[in-house]
Amino acid sequence: MGHMEIKGRMAEAITEQITMELQASVVYRQLSIEMDVASLPGFSQWFRAQAAEEVTHAEKFIDHVVDRGGDPKIGSMNGPTLEDTSPLGCFQAALAHEREVSESIRNLYRLAQEEGDIDAMPLLHWFISEQLEEEASVEEIVDQARLVHNDGPGLLRLDAELGSREVESD
Repeated sequence: MGHMEIKGRMAEAITEQITMELQASVVYRQLSIEMDVASLPGFSQWFRAQAAEEVTHAEKFIDHVVDRGGDPKIGSMNGPTLEDTSPLGCFQAALAHEREVSESIRNLYRLAQEEGDIDAMPLLHWFISEQLEEEASVEEIVDQARLVHNDGPGLLRLDAELGSREVESD
């Protein structure tokens, strides 16, 4: 016996999540550009790696829906409006976005429970722990960026450290 076919509210909700993950990728790519413009290649590289990871997340959801007989349609997206393009401002924007994504995934999990969609559970469990990691990681950088704030040497050290991040693919 194969997977339960995905339909109705669950299919719609995961399709919205696909768009949200791709939107997150667009946000991170813009943050990467801002850091490039500010001559901070390490920060730029970190955001670029994060953008790639968000695309991987969208792919996981796409595969899940398609494997279960669904036909997800990507919604429309806009580039982000950023009030503060300092390193701290960019990482605060990233953290706010990660928290939104986390909340959305928790809502997906609640819906899966309501709908009795057992097949979605393993994927959603993976995403819940992934989001906890992402938030903790970005929170740590926000704290460090707050500590160095406008201290040039401190910012350059943090930039060098973040520039060593590998582009991951899950």
